[in-house]
Amino acid sequence: MSEQFKEQGGAATMDPSRLRRWLTSRFISSLVKPGRAEKIEAREERQRVKSGLPHRLEYFHQVDDAYSHLAAQALRPLLEQYGVELVPHLVSGPSGANLPEPDLLPALGRYDAALIAPHYGLSYPAGADAPRGEHCVQAQGILAAVTAADFPEVAVAVGQALLAGDAAGLAALASQYGSVPEAQARQALASGDARRQELKHYQGGMFFYAGQWYWGVDRLYHLERRWQRLGLGQAAAMLYPRPELEAGSYQANGSLTLEFYASLRSPYTAVIYDKAVALAEQTGVRLALRPVLPMVMRGVPATREKGMYIFADAAREARALGLNFGPVYDPIGEPVRRCYSLYHWAQEQGRGVALLGEFLRAAFFRGVNTSRDQGLRDVVERAGLSWSEALAVIDNRDWEPLLEANRQAMYGFGSWGVPTFRLLDARGNTVVWAWGQDRLWLIARSIQRVLVEA
Repeated sequence: MSEQFKEQGGAATMDPSRLRRWLTSRFISSLVKPGRAEKIEAREERQRVKSGLPHRLEYFHQVDDAYSHLAAQALRPLLEQYGVELVPHLVSGPSGANLPEPDLLPALGRYDAALIAPHYGLSYPAGADAPRGEHCVQAQGILAAVTAADFPEVAVAVGQALLAGDAAGLAALASQYGSVPEAQARQALASGDARRQELKHYQGGMFFYAGQWYWGVDRLYHLERRWQRLGLGQAAAMLYPRPELEAGSYQANGSLTLEFYASLRSPYTAVIYDKAVALAEQTGVRLALRPVLPMVMRGVPATREKGMYIFADAAREARALGLNFGPVYDPIGEPVRRCYSLYHWAQEQGRGVALLGEFLRAAFFRGVNTSRDQGLRDVVERAGLSWSEALAVIDNRDWEPLLEANRQAMYGFGSWGVPTFRLLDARGNTVVWAWGQDRLWLIARSIQRVLVEA
């Protein structure tokens, strides 16, 4: 497997030197340190007050992005409840190393948006095709022409026409709101892309407020909480709270299987690992843990800006779940391989789930250096296993075919990242699958729905 996936270097290196691992770990730990985000927020608010500026929300809209269509539907309610000023930007999609799977990402977005939209009171048509290229050009021309005041309604209307393939509808919107020539629309995109790059991000459907990024409707609860702490919103209820993760009262008694695709270098996997295991136990669902190699260890590119956002966001998500994320000691490369080499041995003793869980806790919550024998021994013994016995099997390569099979299975149904969940019925048919630690609530609701229907 190591021959199949080559070292990429840079931010995507899979085998850092001891010094680089230490420096990276120190940097990540400072990035996720408790209180850091609050200090940024306080500093930004002091500067805003001193400058006499309004509360200004920047929104980055990508016309062919499913998550942007959901985000656009949230704009008007947010503006009305919190009284902030909107600065909309048109942007193109991620590219280069920020777009590792260009053929899979758009389809995933459309599938996922249709799954979550009803739970947020939003709409996205199930089974929608990708918007046509010429229609996207029309859409960009319209949105480049509208004012910030009209942008929320027009962005939604344009998105609906795009998804319906309604050229006449787009023409009517252009007649009503105006449209700029294609060259001018490209200039608007370039301007939006430049602003996004200046703020160190890479994708559409994003909100930026006073030093912090918020992805799509999934992270609006963080933004709303922040505004409410500032006294905005007149103490009204949150518009887009994160759906609660609830196990429910129905038991599957082994009739359902939850496949859990996880990797040992994923901060999002670390955040949700224990809750996913607990959900399976609480609902009587059979847990099938499917470990895979970390992305950069299987040839998926990465950038520094993407890594920074992911770790900061994972820490924020962890805190929202009552978890103390960090300090972090990056386990990329040899520590991951060595732990995976013990997985089958641990499974034979009924401790496979425990082993991976302890490794994730060590790397992402306790800052243990798992590249040293002392650190890995701590993981093994906390998992209820013998270190002396582990030494007899460690560093084998027998695990590689299993992880490669798991990777191929995950790609087979449309995902390439972790954590990914797939719920199977008693016949092994897929009920639903979803990518992200912020989708476990959806899996929990799907479990209860299937059991009620049964």
